[in-house]
Amino acid sequence: MYISKVRKCITTALCSLMVFSMIPLENANAADGKFVGNIIASSVPSSFGTYWNQVTPENASKWGSAEPSRGNMNWGNVDLIYNYSRKNKIPFKFHTLVWGSQEPGWISGLSQSEQLAEVTEWIQAAGQRYPDAEFVDVVNEPLHAPASYRNALGGNGTTGWDWVVWSFQQARKAFPNSKLLINDYGIISDPNAARNYVKIINILKDKGLVDGIGIQCHCFNMDTVSTSTMKEVLDLLGATGLPIYVSELDITGDDTTQLARYTEKFPVLYNYPSVKGITLWGYIQGQCWKENTYLLTSSGAERPALQWLKTYLKQTPGTIKYGDVNGDNSIDAMDFAQFKKYLLNPSANPFPVSNGQKIADLDGSGTVDVLDFALLKQYLLGKISKFPVDKA
Repeated sequence: MYISKVRKCITTALCSLMVFSMIPLENANAADGKFVGNIIASSVPSSFGTYWNQVTPENASKWGSAEPSRGNMNWGNVDLIYNYSRKNKIPFKFHTLVWGSQEPGWISGLSQSEQLAEVTEWIQAAGQRYPDAEFVDVVNEPLHAPASYRNALGGNGTTGWDWVVWSFQQARKAFPNSKLLINDYGIISDPNAARNYVKIINILKDKGLVDGIGIQCHCFNMDTVSTSTMKEVLDLLGATGLPIYVSELDITGDDTTQLARYTEKFPVLYNYPSVKGITLWGYIQGQCWKENTYLLTSSGAERPALQWLKTYLKQTPGTIKYGDVNGDNSIDAMDFAQFKKYLLNPSANPFPVSNGQKIADLDGSGTVDVLDFALLKQYLLGKISKFPVDKA
């Protein structure tokens, strides 16, 4: 009798959700797994979607590019990249709000009160235009290129980093739905720099202002760093309890050298538990800021490092992709159908993946039931962008 009641309850819940099958599946989100992304400059490369599932504007969303003359916003290229991310359902990162390089040339000629007003207006405008950006680099390179106008934002103040705190406070208001990141270079190869970085991060963390740590990992740090130093730095950052995002990875070398460096060092980053995503800084020959960092020739040929990377990512599991109960690396109607079959008869229709029970437990309750099924429906309809069990 108890089993009969349970079956009746499940059937009733499933019937109430069957309307889902008539709604287009346009809202599956790729942001719940460990991504490997890249940058877009002025136009979207035709091959971008073949290799990458996250995007960052290379220059378009830097303040100097977006507002080259005071009061005249130039959002066109940012819109193009943002719209590409929405159409293809991949995470978008706004890069960056406050940075001492590529500032608008006109900002230095203003009084501090005017600078404060302009920075505030800039942050608010960015948040209004891109409210659903998954990530935002709030302050870029505080250790190496602090904003020239930082005194207008509070200067060092009582924390030593009040201008950074102020920036994150404003970003939290402007981007309430985004993960707020700090970002800097020279970290992965220098434990002392990492310790200084963590001091800023902990100030922000104690105030509930930062959601993740960005480390750039450019070639001038990555080419010669040892894997032991990389692991030491990752441990220092991981001890904060915050997720880590490799934000601007590139590695140089001829074909043989670049391949050796990627095979040795990329797995150290990708397999570290706190690393939730990796963004490369360019991949096409003639379109990268550093020579010999490209992975795809101008004629479309893959260098050995890219060939290896494709194989590695296919063979190496990333973070658990909750909701992907059929194990095809996407969350769609097939998962909905598989989940329905399971609930109607778990013993006859087990999930086809070994950790299916864990992947299907979307609310983290320890059981798989109609509540998890309802969450899957909400996700596929675009009413939620992540599941309660997702912590990243």
